Amino acid sequence: MRPSRCRLSLTALLLTAVPAAAQRAPTAAGGAFLLLPVGARATALGQATAADGGTSEALFWNPAGLAALARSEFAIHHTTQFFGATDAIVIAVPSSSFGTFALAAYVVDYGDDQVTLPGGSDPVGTVTSRNVELLAGYATDVVGGLAAGIAYKLIQFRVDCSGDCANVPTATGTTHAVDVGLRYVFPAFPLVIGAAVRNVGFKLQVNNQAQADPLPARLQVGVSYGLRRPPTGVEGLDVRVLADLQGTVGQGTLSPVTLVGVEWGVRDVVRIRGGYAFLDSEARGPSIGIGVTFGSVAFDIAKVFFANDDLGEKEPIHLSLRAMF
Repeated sequence: MRPSRCRLSLTALLLTAVPAAAQRAPTAAGGAFLLLPVGARATALGQATAADGGTSEALFWNPAGLAALARSEFAIHHTTQFFGATDAIVIAVPSSSFGTFALAAYVVDYGDDQVTLPGGSDPVGTVTSRNVELLAGYATDVVGGLAAGIAYKLIQFRVDCSGDCANVPTATGTTHAVDVGLRYVFPAFPLVIGAAVRNVGFKLQVNNQAQADPLPARLQVGVSYGLRRPPTGVEGLDVRVLADLQGTVGQGTLSPVTLVGVEWGVRDVVRIRGGYAFLDSEARGPSIGIGVTFGSVAFDIAKVFFANDDLGEKEPIHLSLRAMF
């Protein structure tokens, strides 16, 4: 069999998702994908998402933000990475009486690796490596401007083989986790604060191996402040600034990292975004993006520029399509 691209892909994923070697906390290769950003809007804002809300993307960041959803939303998110591609579909339905419910499926595809027999050149099988995450979330307004949310996650890492796989090892690991969050909107001025704990759950154990690795649990707190247009400015123009602190939970003593973002535009018609993720990893760097809304359809695009370009030739491009109904 040729050298497995799966192993190379997982190594690349760890470089983007976990801290650099000098400060690395223990993280399962199969669970590191949980730190990859989902959604072009959140990615363009430098992942400063603790106080954000109002779209179905909140399910992946701070589930309390789902309570700010004004209409039902169906969203598709796609990302091209140097190691493969990620795709997510989300549906969120708000109710004035019962809160907001959301469901999502998220897949990270590392691509296929062909299997050849020793001395042969024709493929006899295919190895496929993927991460799969199924989510169910709920959020509701508690009192005043305070909202709370929770998301349950079924997480799986799997390596499958089709064809002649007699000498090809396969693997499957399944675990469970939850995210919980709070979000408070101040009534007197445009300030929002939020906090979320993500990926808190059981260790991921692949097959029946003795070693089980913890999930990359994170605590993130942040603020969002909106600046209205000056009296003589462009009608409808506004600016929003976001800043978060993110730290590990139960995985050593890593220093918190800072995530910042800014967004400006004319209402929801056109939104221009930028941010910087000061991560303790090779994936730190700036991000930019733009969002446009046509009636009940919104399209967002974002690109991340790694501060260290040794990760690969392709820097991530995130695409999101949201339909409100």
